[in-house]
Amino acid sequence: MADFAKCAKKQRIIVLKEVNLKIPLSVVIIAKNEEANIEESLISVFNWADEIVVVDDESADKTREICRRYTDKVYVRKMDVEGRHRNWAYSQARNKWILSLDADEKVTEELKEEIAKVIKDDKFAAFSIPLRNFIGKYWVKYGGWYPAAKVRLFQNSKFKYEEVEVHPRAIINGECGHLKSDIIHKGYPDIEHFLGSVNRQSTLEAIKWINAGRKFGFVLMVWRAVDRFFRRYLRKKSYKDGMYGFVIAFFDTLYQILSYIKYREIIRNGKNTGS
Repeated sequence: MADFAKCAKKQRIIVLKEVNLKIPLSVVIIAKNEEANIEESLISVFNWADEIVVVDDESADKTREICRRYTDKVYVRKMDVEGRHRNWAYSQARNKWILSLDADEKVTEELKEEIAKVIKDDKFAAFSIPLRNFIGKYWVKYGGWYPAAKVRLFQNSKFKYEEVEVHPRAIINGECGHLKSDIIHKGYPDIEHFLGSVNRQSTLEAIKWINAGRKFGFVLMVWRAVDRFFRRYLRKKSYKDGMYGFVIAFFDTLYQILSYIKYREIIRNGKNTGS
C-alpha cells in the first residue's frame, strides 16, 4: 500500500510538470470544412499553448467535433470580411500573446522553442514567422513562396488586421521582430484546390477594388498580368520549382485577369458587394 501511494504521488508530480510546460500563449485557428487538416494542426500545439481558440465559419463537416477533443473554446461565426473575422477571433483570446494559425498549418518543435523564449520579453509587439508552403507533398522553395514570412505572433493589444475582404494588411503598434523557425503550411493538396483558391480569392479581390473605389482599365490589367508572371517566374526564380513553379507564375497572371473580369462584371451588373 505504501509503495502504491509513492507511485501515485510520483505520477501526480509528473502530471504537474507536464502542465507547467504549457506557455502563456493563445493559439487562434480560423477554420471552415477542415476535417481533413485541422487535427494535425491542433496536435502540434496541444499541451504546449495554454489556450486554443477555434473560430469556425459554419462548417458542414466534422471540423467542430474534432476541435472539441482539444479545446472547449470553439466558436461559430460566419466569415463576412476576412480582416474583421480575424480580429473578432483574436478578441476571444485571454492571453497577452497570440499565435495565429490556419487550419492547414502546424508548428514545428524548433518554432515552439523559439516562441517560448521571445514572449518573455516585450521588446517587440509582433513577430513574422517563415512559412514552409506545400502543394501536395512538394515543398515550394522559390518564386517568393519560401520563406514567405508573415506576421503570426503578436501582442493582442498591439495588433489588428485591416478590415477588408482579402489580403488584409497587418497594423502593428510597435516594432516587429523576425523568427527563424517555420510554420508548416499544407496549403493545397493538389493543383485543383490551388485553382479553386485562385477563383475564390480573385472574386474577393474584385469586391475589394469596388469597395475601395479603385479604378482599373484593360491596359493596366494586361500590364499587371504580364508583370506578375515574369516577376514571379524569372526574378523570383520560380522556374527552379519546375512544373509547380510554372503553374504558380501562370496562376499569378490568371489571378490578375480574373480579378479584372469580375470587377468589370460587378460594375456592369450593378451588384451589391455586401461589405
